[in-house]
Amino acid sequence: MDKLVYLYYIVLVVILFWGAQVCKKKTWNEEFMSLSQTKYLQGFFAICVMLHHAAQKTCAPWHDPQYTVHGLDFFVNIGYLFVSVFLFCSGYGLYKSYKQKENYLQGFVKRRILPLVLAYYSTGLIFFVVRLLIGQKMSGSLMICYLSGVMLCNMNAWFVIALPIFYLGFYLAFRFLKKDGWALFATIFWVFLYTLLGTLVDHNNWWLCGEWWYNSVHLFSIGLLFARFEKPVMAHVKKFYPMYLMLAIAGLLFFYPLSGYTQDVFSYYGENWNAPDKVQRRWICLMSQMAVSCAFVFMVFLLNMKIRIGNKVLKFMGALTLEFYLIHGLFVELFGFDFLAICPSLYYIRNVALYVLVVIVLSVPSAVLLQKVHNMILEWGRRNRPKINKEMQK
Repeated sequence: MDKLVYLYYIVLVVILFWGAQVCKKKTWNEEFMSLSQTKYLQGFFAICVMLHHAAQKTCAPWHDPQYTVHGLDFFVNIGYLFVSVFLFCSGYGLYKSYKQKENYLQGFVKRRILPLVLAYYSTGLIFFVVRLLIGQKMSGSLMICYLSGVMLCNMNAWFVIALPIFYLGFYLAFRFLKKDGWALFATIFWVFLYTLLGTLVDHNNWWLCGEWWYNSVHLFSIGLLFARFEKPVMAHVKKFYPMYLMLAIAGLLFFYPLSGYTQDVFSYYGENWNAPDKVQRRWICLMSQMAVSCAFVFMVFLLNMKIRIGNKVLKFMGALTLEFYLIHGLFVELFGFDFLAICPSLYYIRNVALYVLVVIVLSVPSAVLLQKVHNMILEWGRRNRPKINKEMQK
């Protein structure tokens, strides 16, 4: 029965390539950076992120060996690569929308940042209630920290903290700097400062609590740059496409094991033995992962230039990416061997194939419901905002 887990690898390939069209020689998928194509990719990688978290719960080397069940080992250490695709698409889409949509910055905070803030607090509240129901003992101060959001109740929600920070930097830069070049530089520098701050902070229970908060965010900046220089870059890449595809694949195959070795030698966790150079160690580890993620994202979009993907599953998941990303971790923990290492889980499913199936079956409808609730709240806010403003003016 445990061997059935390997069917998920086949299912992933089917989901990605079902209905795909391979472009003929000297022709291209000219829509490879379109909204639909990037949504399909994000939907696919949202599933991969779920498998990454399931893998960390079932076969990560840092767990007690008695709870180790192999099968998803491939996914244990590569979650940041999947998130890199999200961040690249976010940076690309943000700049493109700014250039193509008139008065794009008007209402930007309410339109782009507020939904992410809502998703952060709504899923945080769900996790908070479940933590209480499942038996976690909380002090009054811990409750305040969770409910205020200064501590993550949903450990996967770092993404919807980081992204609004980058969006805010983009908004301020393009709102107050007249030249696009300077605004772009300021936004990228903003992301750099965020990354620098992350490397200065030891692992903790607050924000910026680990390397996953910053080891893929450079792709947001690269997405911005690619959007800015897309035409000349694409003209060049098409001219030397086979060479760049081989370089991307070779780079991924070379840098990935090198990055693993680098992290083993230098480590992000220098504070554990009071290393005086712990920040420098983190930067070395970070640079190794940056090389891997750049090669991975480059490879993904190079392949997408020649393979047009699209099917009902990818379309469905692409429209549900945010909510699925935020809610699936609840079920990963509820049916793992414990709940976030703080109390017993609801029910431990040791069989990995069944475990993943239960997580998917519960996560998808939960994400659909969560999305409906978010849309209802946002729509209510839009309808009542003029009324609220008038009452405030009185």
